[in-house]
Amino acid sequence: MESKNPNTSLSASRPERTIEAEPINELPRAVLRPNTYLLLDGEWKFDLDPDDQGLHERWYVGHAYGGTAQWPGSIEEHMARANPQATPTGWRDRVVAWYEREFTAPERSESPARSMIQLTFGACGYETRVWLNGHALRTIEDEEVHLGEYTSFSYELPDEYLRPQNRLTVRIGDTMDAEIPRGKQESHVYKRGGIWYQTYTGAVRSVWLETVERNRLRTRIGVVSVVEDRLMRFTVTTRIHDPGDYILRLQAFELHGTEPLTTSDYPLRLEEGQKQQRVVLDMDDAELWSPESPTRYLLVAQLIDAEGYVAQVETRFGLRKIEARGRYIYLNNKPVYLDGILYQPGTATYEEMQRHMRAMKELGCNLVRVHIVGVDPRIYNLADKLGLMLWVEVPSPHSSTPQSRQNHRAELLRMVSLISTHPSVVIWSLYNEDWGAQDIATNPETREYIVDMYHYMQLAYPQFLVVDNDGWRHISWEGRLKSDLLTAHIYTPDLNRWRELIDQLEAGNLDGVTAFPLVIGDPFFFRRQVPLVISEWGGFGFGDYGGPEEAAERAERIRLFKHELRRDGIAGDVYTQATDIEEERNGLIDPQTGELTVPAGLLNSRDTNQVMPKTIS
Repeated sequence: MESKNPNTSLSASRPERTIEAEPINELPRAVLRPNTYLLLDGEWKFDLDPDDQGLHERWYVGHAYGGTAQWPGSIEEHMARANPQATPTGWRDRVVAWYEREFTAPERSESPARSMIQLTFGACGYETRVWLNGHALRTIEDEEVHLGEYTSFSYELPDEYLRPQNRLTVRIGDTMDAEIPRGKQESHVYKRGGIWYQTYTGAVRSVWLETVERNRLRTRIGVVSVVEDRLMRFTVTTRIHDPGDYILRLQAFELHGTEPLTTSDYPLRLEEGQKQQRVVLDMDDAELWSPESPTRYLLVAQLIDAEGYVAQVETRFGLRKIEARGRYIYLNNKPVYLDGILYQPGTATYEEMQRHMRAMKELGCNLVRVHIVGVDPRIYNLADKLGLMLWVEVPSPHSSTPQSRQNHRAELLRMVSLISTHPSVVIWSLYNEDWGAQDIATNPETREYIVDMYHYMQLAYPQFLVVDNDGWRHISWEGRLKSDLLTAHIYTPDLNRWRELIDQLEAGNLDGVTAFPLVIGDPFFFRRQVPLVISEWGGFGFGDYGGPEEAAERAERIRLFKHELRRDGIAGDVYTQATDIEEERNGLIDPQTGELTVPAGLLNSRDTNQVMPKTIS
């Protein structure tokens, strides 16, 4: 294992700023820590536990493993390689797998009084337990069992558990239980086939060790812009083992600058544990982030103790404002039309996803709807850099119960805490087509939960637009839509029928246009008081949606359908979809090479002569 560093320092902190190119980030996270790290990716010992006897038999103390597996990777892949003669049907109910590897204790540049070793999983699950040399570990959030499979989680390794040579044991369990967030993976409710995909779970992202300070900032920073006053609101999370007085210092730089544009110190008295703190930086002359000009800045955040010791994290950020105002969406107080595309990366590698993102920009998109899945967070950084707005979604459960809502809320809170740094992320969906909320029209508890989370997002994360249930069955309460956008999913291969449906929507007809009524709850009378977005359409080439399969004919059909969307009453659209995935053969981009199968710029309709409202500052 090679000890690596994402920046230039070999110590746990780096108080001096130096000129450097944008660092290559090998770790699946967006906020960087200028320290040493040790990737544990590679070959691990592996065994399935079909009868779930490993805990009772204490495999974490010692076990003769029967095979090996490459981390990162999925349990499904590891099962197939362990038994290549078996039919690759995956698993149909529950799977439990154990992984183990040894590592040499990394050298620390700081004393144990100043530093500690942290173990981080980029994503793993759905149910993860970890042991170090036979000792059970608890996450920083004090979980013995971590639940979730789309976001990172960390363990602080107690010095008394560490040895010169160490044994790390991981138990991963997953199920097709419809109550857990699944997105479009198959479940007990939705079987594989069509738009439901094979499960892909387990050790799906990198795992690494790193040196961290005992008293530090965590690698999650929330950013809210007040563009009118060029104010930046940053939310940081402190992790403290030694209570006392600290200074939180924020500095903003141009990306390759050596002198800070602005610096501010904030004295804090911190107790043991974790605490969130919001602070504000004034950036009078900062330029705004937009798809046409994706200007970013560097934030260096330092936690300084009473002896002057510095713990530091860094991130790139941008100033931008997104707003739904009347019938239009405004970016930085200017009307913007959303030329979007649906993106389902599936099992694509990070390198393939980079090619996909650049191809979507080449198609003329200014928005990518990352559909109902958690992705490598480096993709958000890439979108920031390329100037692609992102619409992200919580992977949904497949059944509507109190437990599924609890799981959904936990997944949302984990995701949003790690993604709220990025100017590219502009829209969140809570649910899609009422998957996991099938009783939304009849169950007041389901509607109450969605409304509560919509209100929570408005207050806690005002930098985003929020959609309650994308596609149809939006919730109306006293005639007020509990969604910032009125979105509709419409699939038809017939151009005349397409025109009729668009006409009906513009006229305020909310029934008979989508598969289910567009709004439920109290009566809602659409008079263009909220932006209308056709958030799924097309799908040409996929048998269930109809339309042409040949690339040239498909491109022409897209052009004609797109022309009908550029009317005064439509605020944006999202074509389905970017790449083929399993049975869905409707992509416009080669999944492996990233090459376009249709002309560049096909989805760019922003250069038309459509009348847009005057800019309001």
